[in-house]
Amino acid sequence: MTVSEADPGRPEATAAGGDPAEDEAQNVALRVEALIIGAERQYTPFQAARAAGVSLDLASRFWRAMGFPDVGQARALTEADVLALRRLAGLVEAGLLSESMAVQVARSTGQTTARLADWQIDSFLERLTEPPEPGMTRTDVAYPLVELLLPELQEFLVYVWRRQLAAATGRVVQAQDDTEMVDRRLAIGFADLVGFTRLTRRLEEEQLGELVEAFETTAADQIAAQGGRLIKTLGDEVLFAADDPGVAADIGVRLVETLGDDPMMPELRVGIAFGTVTTRMGDVFGNTVNLASRLTSIAPKDMVLVDGVMREELTAAGLAPHSEKAADSADGRAAGYRFALQPLYQRPVRGLGIIEPWLLTRRGETG
Repeated sequence: MTVSEADPGRPEATAAGGDPAEDEAQNVALRVEALIIGAERQYTPFQAARAAGVSLDLASRFWRAMGFPDVGQARALTEADVLALRRLAGLVEAGLLSESMAVQVARSTGQTTARLADWQIDSFLERLTEPPEPGMTRTDVAYPLVELLLPELQEFLVYVWRRQLAAATGRVVQAQDDTEMVDRRLAIGFADLVGFTRLTRRLEEEQLGELVEAFETTAADQIAAQGGRLIKTLGDEVLFAADDPGVAADIGVRLVETLGDDPMMPELRVGIAFGTVTTRMGDVFGNTVNLASRLTSIAPKDMVLVDGVMREELTAAGLAPHSEKAADSADGRAAGYRFALQPLYQRPVRGLGIIEPWLLTRRGETG
């Protein structure tokens, strides 16, 4: 539900005997909320559900799935909330979505946009609302700034969403069957900063934030540029996927090369595995993901480690030789391999059995 975090249970701007400064801040928060949503608070949850023509139970499921808190019976909801609820329920009534699918749509949209909104506030809006002149407050700056930014950010958000939707739809259309849409064969990679925990104790919060931002930005740029997909970031670690093993290998090597050129960046470890992956709500699950994570944890610093299946895919595609002896032959030199693979000792890994790690480098970096 779109409820102001300032005080979702109190729609009135002021209260008798309240602190004037707090009342003014609440008043501004409500004005900014109305500007962003395009409507003012007027409904209780029960009234909003009735206006949308759905049960309060279903409305509550949708609202919680979107990540909004329960507000009791406060008049904290708007006409925009009613319209959104009516649209979701309409998709169910028309048979386009099941009720559980509609809840998933609400949850995935809520989680994604919540993170986006937090990032936008933390990254630039908070800085832009710094009072430019003595005597001005942040609230004096916030309203006109949001008024200017809102339509531009909205248009850009819709554009990026449509682009991402087109790309995702293309992958679904090209899938061989329904099973492939959920259980797919992908290359899964983790990139992890070495010694991050020690850094958190040594660096100031601002320095640590800048380092994490630089890492995530560089990783995201390299993954996207090579044709991979950034699944998620975890502060000191990123998870990415690629349909093509060669693309994933190139991403891993480029991440090590690019971040290695930054003297302020810690060493990096990358692990990549290839196999069947379950995809759900933009995330990936399964043994292949677990294997990639384990490979990352045992990878040497500033190196890329891949599993045996990934190695087979690269050699089958002619991107790496079956052996260095084959690479040194006349046919091997003519093949122009892009990558070199060096076997490491097999080792047992809990839950995954014996794994066969291979050190992956760009061709010409190994003897």
